[in-house]
Amino acid sequence: MKTAADGSNLHVLFEDNHLLAVNKRCGDLVQGDKTGDETLLDAVKNYIATKYQKPGAVFAGVVHRLDRPTSGVVVFARTSKALARMNALFSSRETEKVYHCLIEGKPQQEAATLTHFLVRNEKNNTSKAFEKEVTNSKKAVLHYKLLRAYTNYSLLEIQLETGRHHQIRAQLAACGMVIKGDLKYGAKRSNPNGGISLHARELTFVHPVAKSEVKIRAPYPAGDIFEG
Repeated sequence: MKTAADGSNLHVLFEDNHLLAVNKRCGDLVQGDKTGDETLLDAVKNYIATKYQKPGAVFAGVVHRLDRPTSGVVVFARTSKALARMNALFSSRETEKVYHCLIEGKPQQEAATLTHFLVRNEKNNTSKAFEKEVTNSKKAVLHYKLLRAYTNYSLLEIQLETGRHHQIRAQLAACGMVIKGDLKYGAKRSNPNGGISLHARELTFVHPVAKSEVKIRAPYPAGDIFEG
């Protein structure tokens, strides 16, 4: 299901005068690309314009992105000051990101830290994980733990130390833990919704203006087996 351009389909998780957080669905495009498809950014702007009856151009800034086939928490800034401060928080890694994902089979260890060196391939939009540093590679570190085991899949919780292109997808796949539905990294079959079973579950940060802690939690996508 596509995001309505007027913002009527947005699932708003958090909202104040400075920030707006939504639960992104699989297939939603955060910001415009060469496809020209409707974006979450457009929907957010139209949502704000409609709800607050704002005439003219509405400001909304992209703080961070999620891959198109993933779901979960995405935060937008409603003011330029909030955007600058949130960008600084993300750049300095002063945020806590928690992801949940379903992998095919079971992990070799119930909990571990994975360290790789990723090289991005612009042509096919993938990243390859190497165990040792190679030319043009960037260090990638994540921590995972097993939350639940099903018959054919396992539910993992992921915490990122770094934020690299396709980091979770590439690192897990390199260790034989392919994310459900992720054909690009070796999944056996696609998901019915065309997305992958990778969900940005929680995002915690210090509010850029109020300076209080904000923790935003996104419900799982409907129709997947995150909760069995």
